[in-house]
Amino acid sequence: MNATDRTPADLLRSALAADPGRPLVTFYDDATGERVELSVATFANWVAKTSNLLQGDLGAEPGDRLALMLPAHWQSAVWLLACASVGVVAEVGGDPAGADLVVSGPDSLDEARACSGERVALALRPLGGRFPQPPAGFADYAVEVPGQGDRFAPFVPVDPQGPGLAVGGEELSYAELTARAREDAAKLGLGAGSRVLTGLGYDTWDGLSAGLYAALASGGSVVLCRNLDRLSPEALAQRVESERVTHTL
Repeated sequence: MNATDRTPADLLRSALAADPGRPLVTFYDDATGERVELSVATFANWVAKTSNLLQGDLGAEPGDRLALMLPAHWQSAVWLLACASVGVVAEVGGDPAGADLVVSGPDSLDEARACSGERVALALRPLGGRFPQPPAGFADYAVEVPGQGDRFAPFVPVDPQGPGLAVGGEELSYAELTARAREDAAKLGLGAGSRVLTGLGYDTWDGLSAGLYAALASGGSVVLCRNLDRLSPEALAQRVESERVTHTL
């Protein structure tokens, strides 16, 4: 990645310019058997569409705070990069009552209704499927995002020194987040072509770094596993081999 990259959105743009066809996020849910692989180009397209939804339809502005009530999931990774593209602060597991917007999975809808601003719900079904019945008071992400534009440009340039991410009681600017991701990648020995398999959640910095940011900062990719505890040691070893994993966390 380029040394001048100062935000996660910069890192994604550099990855797209370098090799758009390589895998970036491979997602497994071992409770459902789901597997989804997103190349850099496909992931960036989801981010662009989600950023247009966030900035356009939802009216989000730089500095707005979004309570992200989602597990470790490929769509969660998309939302984190969309927030960084618009300049919105992603509060992972944040209090919806104090947030300007909320993005919720199916298991936290009641809690998410405490948000007085825009509310978006994700069914987290295989292949990004929609809810059978849209939850009252929420926009269904799977319904709203497909029609969004494939290219995104922020109305206001994102300030790298502005607040970008809140997780585990700590708040990081976009520049701090990017620098820390680079540091983590160096500590783990990640580089271009590295494949990181992780079963960590997205509710801590370590989980976010292992499951997204460190690989993005180093030119690597992620094998993101939800419900990994349901996988036998033999099946895990087979996945490590088949996915050509270089680092396991």
